[in-house]
Amino acid sequence: MTEALRNASPAGRGRSRVPRLVPIFDPIARRLLGLGVPLGPNALLTVRGRKSGQPRTTPVALVEIGDRRWVVGTFGEVNWVRNLRAAGEATLAVGQRQEQVRAAELTQEQAATFFGEVLGPSVSRTRLGRWMLRSVLGAGEIIDDPHAAARHRPVFELTPSPTA
Repeated sequence: MTEALRNASPAGRGRSRVPRLVPIFDPIARRLLGLGVPLGPNALLTVRGRKSGQPRTTPVALVEIGDRRWVVGTFGEVNWVRNLRAAGEATLAVGQRQEQVRAAELTQEQAATFFGEVLGPSVSRTRLGRWMLRSVLGAGEIIDDPHAAARHRPVFELTPSPTA
């Protein structure tokens, strides 16, 4: 069983479900992204485990608009979300480039605004984007009802960590 399935939202914590494709795609994506193969907006996020302290790496969709970047817990309260919330920082790998980042979780109202004004319109520009969000990821409410999406899909804004 993959990390995505083991760590899906418990009943009652939100309506997000991990699609069947994710447990198959995640290990493949992790390997390809680790080799620097570009896979659309995907990146690798490595976060210190909140219990083990060990680094945990997962593929995430990186939303980049202008000079701002976000990651969305599309499937709700999965482990990488809880780990990032606890650690507040991570390593982001895009291609062969790695960067230390700080993560600030958006409030529910900020997340609804993000979905309604940033992510929804960006994804809606293409038929493929709408199809992926609705059919593959089961997250169509990001476009259709941003406030409902914000109730159980955490959003983190990533900023570069200051150098020591």
